[in-house]
Amino acid sequence: MPVARQDREAHPITIERVTRATDDLVNGLTAVLMDAVASGAGVSFMSDLTSDTAGEWWRQTFAEAAPRTVILVARDADGIVGTVQLQAAWQPNQLHRADVAKLMVHRRARGRGVARALMQELEHQARQQQFTLLLLDTCKDSAAERLYVSLGWIRVGEVPDFALNPDGSWCTTVFFYKRIDAA
Repeated sequence: MPVARQDREAHPITIERVTRATDDLVNGLTAVLMDAVASGAGVSFMSDLTSDTAGEWWRQTFAEAAPRTVILVARDADGIVGTVQLQAAWQPNQLHRADVAKLMVHRRARGRGVARALMQELEHQARQQQFTLLLLDTCKDSAAERLYVSLGWIRVGEVPDFALNPDGSWCTTVFFYKRIDAA
């Protein structure tokens, strides 16, 4: 069910949980992923990412999603502007936790509170799924790191040269966790 959010500039943002990979959805998410990589975001892909590869990755993500996986999409009047995922731990002794992955906001919508709204809705969805511990990682000194701190995430530490940025430069990765109450 879509959740309406109001951003700072009074443009409505709708956030919804999606479970099926329609062509329109995959195309919109592919555009967001391509834009994120082109702008240097550390989201696991290198600058040579093609639309075909990005689209196939999205189709595979939906096809392999576990029942407790949450994929959120943020839309404005012009289409998809952001996304984030919640991926449940598979280990039997860790069913209370999930990883946050692939928070991305298209450059045309940055600075409008989309990432914050996505993360707030993701925490709501996590409570509904009975998760009590969330984990995530991001590149050090990124806008995402500042966002997570502002949302009350606890910084655990950092690992130098953990991953590559899209341009091939090294990214020091910062790890965070957040405890939440189950619904």
